[in-house]
Amino acid sequence: MPIPDDVTGEEIDADVRQELQSLPKGLAEDVSRNLVMVARLIDEDPEGAYAYSRIALRLASRVAAVREAAGFAAYANQKYSEALAEFRAARRMTGNVDLWPVMADCERGLGRPEKALDMAGAPEVHKLDKAGQVEMRLVAAGARRDMGQLDAAIVTLQSPELASNSVQPWTARLRYAYADALLAAGREGEAREWFAKAVESDKDGSTDASDRLAELDGVEFVDAFVEDEDEDEDDIVEAAADAEADTEADTEADGEDDGEDDIVEAEQTEPVVEADDDDDAPRG
Repeated sequence: MPIPDDVTGEEIDADVRQELQSLPKGLAEDVSRNLVMVARLIDEDPEGAYAYSRIALRLASRVAAVREAAGFAAYANQKYSEALAEFRAARRMTGNVDLWPVMADCERGLGRPEKALDMAGAPEVHKLDKAGQVEMRLVAAGARRDMGQLDAAIVTLQSPELASNSVQPWTARLRYAYADALLAAGREGEAREWFAKAVESDKDGSTDASDRLAELDGVEFVDAFVEDEDEDEDDIVEAAADAEADTEADTEADGEDDGEDDIVEAEQTEPVVEADDDDDAPRG
Protein backbone atom coordinates (compact mmCIF):
# COMPACT_ATOMS: atom_id res chain seq x y z
CA MET A 1 0.00 0.00 0.00
CA PRO A 2 1.26 3.52 -0.75
CA ILE A 3 2.71 5.56 2.09
CA PRO A 4 2.85 9.38 1.88
CA ASP A 5 6.30 10.85 1.35
CA ASP A 6 6.07 12.87 4.55
CA VAL A 7 6.01 9.65 6.62
CA THR A 8 9.64 8.87 7.44
CA GLY A 9 9.25 6.31 10.21
CA GLU A 10 11.00 8.59 12.69
CA GLU A 11 7.60 9.52 14.11
CA ILE A 12 7.31 6.31 16.15
CA ASP A 13 8.12 6.13 19.87
CA ALA A 14 11.72 5.69 20.92
CA ASP A 15 10.93 2.35 22.57
CA VAL A 16 9.51 0.97 19.33
CA ARG A 17 12.44 2.31 17.36
CA GLN A 18 14.72 0.54 19.79
CA GLU A 19 12.93 -2.76 19.14
CA LEU A 20 13.26 -2.33 15.39
CA GLN A 21 17.02 -1.97 15.62
CA SER A 22 17.23 -5.75 15.56
CA LEU A 23 16.16 -5.60 11.91
CA PRO A 24 18.25 -4.63 8.87
CA LYS A 25 18.16 -0.86 8.36
CA GLY A 26 16.03 -0.84 5.20
CA LEU A 27 13.57 -3.33 6.63
CA ALA A 28 13.35 -1.42 9.91
CA GLU A 29 12.48 1.73 7.97
CA ASP A 30 9.73 -0.03 6.00
CA VAL A 31 8.23 -1.53 9.16
CA SER A 32 8.36 1.76 11.06
CA ARG A 33 6.63 3.65 8.25
CA ASN A 34 3.82 1.09 8.19
CA LEU A 35 3.48 1.35 11.96
CA VAL A 36 3.20 5.13 11.65
CA MET A 37 0.34 4.65 9.18
CA VAL A 38 -1.38 2.29 11.62
CA ALA A 39 -1.22 4.91 14.36
CA ARG A 40 -2.33 7.67 11.98
CA LEU A 41 -5.39 5.86 10.63
CA ILE A 42 -6.62 3.68 13.48
CA ASP A 43 -9.25 6.17 14.71
CA GLU A 44 -10.49 7.60 11.41
CA ASP A 45 -9.92 4.66 9.05
CA PRO A 46 -9.66 1.38 11.02
CA GLU A 47 -9.73 -0.75 7.87
CA GLY A 48 -6.83 1.17 6.40
CA ALA A 49 -4.90 0.85 9.65
CA TYR A 50 -5.55 -2.87 9.65
CA ALA A 51 -4.19 -3.21 6.11
CA TYR A 52 -0.94 -1.46 7.05
CA SER A 53 -0.64 -3.56 10.22
CA ARG A 54 -0.80 -6.74 8.15
CA ILE A 55 2.09 -5.50 6.01
CA ALA A 56 4.17 -4.72 9.09
CA LEU A 57 3.28 -8.11 10.53
CA ARG A 58 4.40 -9.87 7.36
CA LEU A 59 7.71 -8.00 7.46
CA ALA A 60 8.51 -8.40 11.17
CA SER A 61 6.27 -10.82 13.02
CA ARG A 62 8.92 -11.45 15.68
CA VAL A 63 8.89 -7.86 16.94
CA ALA A 64 6.58 -7.38 19.93
CA ALA A 65 5.66 -3.82 18.96
CA VAL A 66 4.48 -5.05 15.58
CA ARG A 67 2.33 -7.78 17.16
CA GLU A 68 0.85 -5.22 19.54
CA ALA A 69 0.06 -2.78 16.71
CA ALA A 70 -1.55 -5.60 14.73
CA GLY A 71 -3.61 -6.46 17.80
CA PHE A 72 -4.92 -2.93 18.22
CA ALA A 73 -5.71 -2.66 14.50
CA ALA A 74 -7.68 -5.92 14.65
CA TYR A 75 -9.39 -4.75 17.85
CA ALA A 76 -10.46 -1.50 16.16
CA ASN A 77 -12.11 -3.60 13.43
CA GLN A 78 -13.86 -5.85 15.99
CA LYS A 79 -11.74 -8.82 14.98
CA TYR A 80 -11.53 -9.87 18.62
CA SER A 81 -10.19 -13.39 18.18
CA GLU A 82 -7.35 -12.16 15.98
CA ALA A 83 -6.66 -9.22 18.31
CA LEU A 84 -6.49 -11.51 21.34
CA ALA A 85 -4.00 -13.80 19.60
CA GLU A 86 -1.75 -10.85 18.72
CA PHE A 87 -1.92 -9.41 22.24
CA ARG A 88 -1.05 -12.79 23.74
CA ALA A 89 1.91 -13.09 21.39
CA ALA A 90 3.16 -9.61 22.33
CA ARG A 91 2.79 -10.41 26.03
CA ARG A 92 4.74 -13.64 25.67
CA MET A 93 7.56 -11.73 23.99
CA THR A 94 7.80 -8.99 26.59
CA GLY A 95 6.28 -10.40 29.78
CA ASN A 96 4.47 -7.06 30.11
CA VAL A 97 0.98 -6.96 31.69
CA ASP A 98 -0.07 -3.62 30.16
CA LEU A 99 -2.27 -5.39 27.60
CA TRP A 100 -4.22 -7.32 30.25
CA PRO A 101 -7.31 -5.01 30.24
CA VAL A 102 -7.68 -4.96 26.45
CA MET A 103 -7.21 -8.72 26.36
CA ALA A 104 -10.07 -9.04 28.85
CA ASP A 105 -12.19 -6.75 26.68
CA CYS A 106 -11.51 -9.03 23.72
CA GLU A 107 -13.04 -11.82 25.80
CA ARG A 108 -16.13 -9.64 26.16
CA GLY A 109 -16.16 -9.07 22.41
CA LEU A 110 -16.09 -12.84 21.91
CA GLY A 111 -19.15 -13.22 24.14
CA ARG A 112 -17.26 -14.47 27.17
CA PRO A 113 -17.91 -11.88 29.93
CA GLU A 114 -17.31 -14.49 32.63
CA LYS A 115 -13.75 -14.91 31.34
CA ALA A 116 -13.29 -11.14 31.42
CA LEU A 117 -14.38 -11.09 35.08
CA ASP A 118 -11.94 -13.88 35.89
CA MET A 119 -9.16 -11.79 34.39
CA ALA A 120 -10.32 -8.78 36.43
CA GLY A 121 -9.62 -10.76 39.57
CA ALA A 122 -6.29 -12.19 38.45
CA PRO A 123 -2.93 -11.30 40.11
CA GLU A 124 -1.83 -9.52 36.92
CA VAL A 125 -4.21 -6.65 37.74
CA HIS A 126 -2.13 -5.69 40.79
CA LYS A 127 0.88 -5.21 38.50
CA LEU A 128 -0.93 -2.62 36.38
CA ASP A 129 -0.36 1.09 36.85
CA LYS A 130 -3.23 3.33 37.92
CA ALA A 131 -4.44 3.90 34.34
CA GLY A 132 -4.42 0.15 33.70
CA GLN A 133 -6.34 -0.57 36.88
CA VAL A 134 -9.02 1.97 35.95
CA GLU A 135 -9.23 0.43 32.47
CA MET A 136 -9.63 -3.00 34.05
CA ARG A 137 -12.46 -1.64 36.22
CA LEU A 138 -14.21 -0.31 33.13
CA VAL A 139 -13.91 -3.69 31.41
CA ALA A 140 -15.22 -5.51 34.50
CA ALA A 141 -18.22 -3.16 34.73
CA GLY A 142 -18.92 -3.76 31.04
CA ALA A 143 -18.82 -7.50 31.63
CA ARG A 144 -21.32 -7.12 34.47
CA ARG A 145 -23.63 -5.24 32.13
CA ASP A 146 -23.19 -7.91 29.47
CA MET A 147 -24.52 -10.37 32.04
CA GLY A 148 -27.48 -8.14 32.94
CA GLN A 149 -26.03 -7.23 36.35
CA LEU A 150 -26.62 -3.47 36.28
CA ASP A 151 -26.38 -2.88 40.03
CA ALA A 152 -23.13 -4.84 40.19
CA ALA A 153 -21.76 -2.77 37.28
CA ILE A 154 -22.56 0.45 39.17
CA VAL A 155 -20.84 -0.83 42.30
CA THR A 156 -17.80 -1.92 40.28
CA LEU A 157 -17.33 1.64 39.01
CA GLN A 158 -17.64 3.21 42.46
CA SER A 159 -14.01 3.81 43.38
CA PRO A 160 -11.63 6.45 44.73
CA GLU A 161 -10.78 7.39 41.15
CA LEU A 162 -14.45 8.12 40.46
CA ALA A 163 -14.87 10.18 43.63
CA SER A 164 -11.67 12.16 43.11
CA ASN A 165 -11.98 15.81 42.05
CA SER A 166 -8.67 15.72 40.19
CA VAL A 167 -8.89 15.27 36.44
CA GLN A 168 -6.78 12.46 35.00
CA PRO A 169 -6.64 11.02 31.46
CA TRP A 170 -9.18 8.37 32.45
CA THR A 171 -11.56 10.61 34.44
CA ALA A 172 -14.00 11.50 31.64
CA ARG A 173 -14.40 7.89 30.49
CA LEU A 174 -14.88 6.63 34.06
CA ARG A 175 -17.53 9.24 34.84
CA TYR A 176 -19.23 8.60 31.50
CA ALA A 177 -19.40 4.84 32.11
CA TYR A 178 -20.84 5.44 35.57
CA ALA A 179 -23.48 7.85 34.21
CA ASP A 180 -24.42 5.42 31.45
CA ALA A 181 -24.81 2.56 33.93
CA LEU A 182 -27.00 4.73 36.17
CA LEU A 183 -29.19 5.65 33.22
CA ALA A 184 -29.53 2.01 32.21
CA ALA A 185 -30.68 1.27 35.76
CA GLY A 186 -33.36 3.97 35.52
CA ARG A 187 -31.62 6.43 37.83
CA GLU A 188 -31.97 9.38 35.47
CA GLY A 189 -31.35 12.19 37.96
CA GLU A 190 -28.04 10.73 39.11
CA ALA A 191 -27.12 9.91 35.51
CA ARG A 192 -27.60 13.53 34.50
CA GLU A 193 -25.33 14.67 37.34
CA TRP A 194 -22.53 12.34 36.27
CA PHE A 195 -22.88 13.12 32.57
CA ALA A 196 -22.41 16.77 33.56
CA LYS A 197 -19.28 15.83 35.53
CA ALA A 198 -18.02 13.87 32.54
CA VAL A 199 -18.46 16.95 30.34
CA GLU A 200 -16.43 19.02 32.81
CA SER A 201 -13.50 16.63 32.61
CA ASP A 202 -13.72 15.79 28.90
CA LYS A 203 -11.46 18.48 27.51
CA ASP A 204 -10.56 16.67 24.30
CA GLY A 205 -14.05 15.37 23.43
CA SER A 206 -13.19 11.72 23.93
CA THR A 207 -16.83 10.96 24.83
CA ASP A 208 -20.24 12.18 23.66
CA ALA A 209 -21.18 13.18 27.22
CA SER A 210 -22.37 16.62 26.12
CA ASP A 211 -24.79 15.08 23.62
CA ARG A 212 -26.10 12.62 26.20
CA LEU A 213 -26.60 15.44 28.69
CA ALA A 214 -28.48 17.50 26.10
CA GLU A 215 -30.75 14.53 25.35
CA LEU A 216 -31.63 14.23 29.04
CA ASP A 217 -32.41 17.95 29.11
CA GLY A 218 -34.70 17.56 26.09
CA VAL A 219 -32.53 19.59 23.75
CA GLU A 220 -32.93 18.74 20.08
CA PHE A 221 -30.22 19.56 17.57
CA VAL A 222 -31.17 20.64 14.07
CA ASP A 223 -28.69 20.20 11.27
CA ALA A 224 -28.63 23.62 9.62
CA PHE A 225 -27.03 22.25 6.47
CA VAL A 226 -29.78 19.67 6.00
CA GLU A 227 -32.43 22.32 6.63
CA ASP A 228 -30.84 24.65 4.05
CA GLU A 229 -30.69 21.81 1.54
CA ASP A 230 -34.41 21.10 2.10
CA GLU A 231 -35.25 24.76 1.60
CA ASP A 232 -33.17 24.89 -1.57
CA GLU A 233 -34.96 21.81 -2.90
CA ASP A 234 -38.35 23.40 -2.09
CA ASP A 235 -37.31 26.58 -3.90
CA ILE A 236 -36.21 24.59 -6.93
CA VAL A 237 -39.48 22.63 -7.03
CA GLU A 238 -41.52 25.83 -6.64
CA ALA A 239 -39.55 27.60 -9.35
CA ALA A 240 -40.00 24.65 -11.68
CA ALA A 241 -43.76 24.63 -11.03
CA ASP A 242 -44.00 28.38 -11.71
CA ALA A 243 -42.02 27.99 -14.92
CA GLU A 244 -44.28 25.16 -16.06
CA ALA A 245 -47.39 27.23 -15.29
CA ASP A 246 -45.98 30.19 -17.24
CA THR A 247 -45.22 27.91 -20.17
CA GLU A 248 -48.75 26.55 -20.21
CA ALA A 249 -50.19 30.06 -20.04
CA ASP A 250 -48.01 31.22 -22.92
CA THR A 251 -49.06 28.17 -24.93
CA GLU A 252 -52.76 28.90 -24.37
CA ALA A 253 -52.26 32.55 -25.27
CA ASP A 254 -50.39 31.63 -28.44
CA GLY A 255 -53.23 29.28 -29.34
CA GLU A 256 -55.84 32.05 -29.02
CA ASP A 257 -53.74 34.47 -31.06
CA ASP A 258 -53.24 31.86 -33.76
CA GLY A 259 -57.02 31.36 -33.97
CA GLU A 260 -57.66 35.08 -34.46
CA ASP A 261 -54.93 35.31 -37.06
CA ASP A 262 -56.43 32.39 -38.96
CA ILE A 263 -59.80 34.13 -39.06
CA VAL A 264 -58.33 37.38 -40.35
CA GLU A 265 -56.22 35.54 -42.89
CA ALA A 266 -59.22 33.56 -44.06
CA GLU A 267 -61.22 36.75 -44.57
CA GLN A 268 -58.40 38.30 -46.55
CA THR A 269 -57.79 35.33 -48.82
CA GLU A 270 -61.41 34.21 -49.47
CA PRO A 271 -62.12 34.41 -53.31
CA VAL A 272 -64.53 37.16 -54.43
CA VAL A 273 -67.36 35.95 -56.66
CA GLU A 274 -68.16 38.59 -59.33
CA ALA A 275 -71.35 38.84 -61.43
CA ASP A 276 -71.22 37.25 -64.87
CA ASP A 277 -70.80 39.52 -67.84
CA ASP A 278 -73.74 39.88 -70.22
CA ASP A 279 -71.56 38.60 -73.07
CA ASP A 280 -72.88 35.13 -72.57
CA ALA A 281 -76.50 36.26 -72.43
CA PRO A 282 -78.65 35.60 -75.58
CA ARG A 283 -78.79 38.66 -77.79
CA GLY A 284 -81.91 39.72 -79.42
